[in-house]
Amino acid sequence: MKTNDNSWVLITGASSGFGEEFARQYAAQGKSLVLVARRLDKLQVLSAQLRERFGVEVLVEQVDLSSIPAIIELHQRLSERGVVIDVLINNAGHGLQGPFLDQPVEQSLGMIDLDISSLTALTRLFATDMRARKRGHILMVASLLAFQGVKSFAVYSAAKAYVLRFSDALHRELKSDGVVVTALCPGMSDTGFAQSARQKLTPALKMVMMQPQPVVAAGIRALQAGRMSVVPGFGNKAITVLTWATPRRFHQGIMAHVMGV
Repeated sequence: MKTNDNSWVLITGASSGFGEEFARQYAAQGKSLVLVARRLDKLQVLSAQLRERFGVEVLVEQVDLSSIPAIIELHQRLSERGVVIDVLINNAGHGLQGPFLDQPVEQSLGMIDLDISSLTALTRLFATDMRARKRGHILMVASLLAFQGVKSFAVYSAAKAYVLRFSDALHRELKSDGVVVTALCPGMSDTGFAQSARQKLTPALKMVMMQPQPVVAAGIRALQAGRMSVVPGFGNKAITVLTWATPRRFHQGIMAHVMGV
């Protein structure tokens, strides 16, 4: 059943992977959705499926999130239409495996633009609205790699470390304003990320790989519960504890072996 309140869930990177699963799980809750990505055809197919199955309102926004002006225009369009974003899912991101010096600098800077700059701009715009209403929820999709620098994922792991620490700080800053900020730190998941990042799938990674459904469900539960962060999956939690409890040279060596780099 569709909810009657005038609140919407905005999901970036909604055309595949975690973004698509967030859309399905929030639609099952009856939430109105704003789906944002570059691939319009995939967004249109997904939106039609969600409308038919769950009877929810779905807006499709084709936006290049690496462009800050495009993000500002998105916020303006939604404001002019009276679309109130109560939940912001900062999911869009890009990764690439390989030695830093062997990658074109444009690719590295592109990761920073999408994973850091656009996420920061989206958060600034929509969190300002939430603070004015004294109500809102923001989920930052970070990564297990945010907890340590990982060989051959130098820029990506650093970018996700920014997302995690940015989220941690905002969790405390905005709590008194009625805005919940939570970081989701997934490990290896079957989302298509490995293919797009040209990542080597080692036997160890295949063993710990999670499906998107439980990862997304864990993120939604943590956000609704007002938690600061969540690491889904027992194996991923164990890696996080190992990172906290051991010297960097030790756990980074283990992670490099697991990642096959």
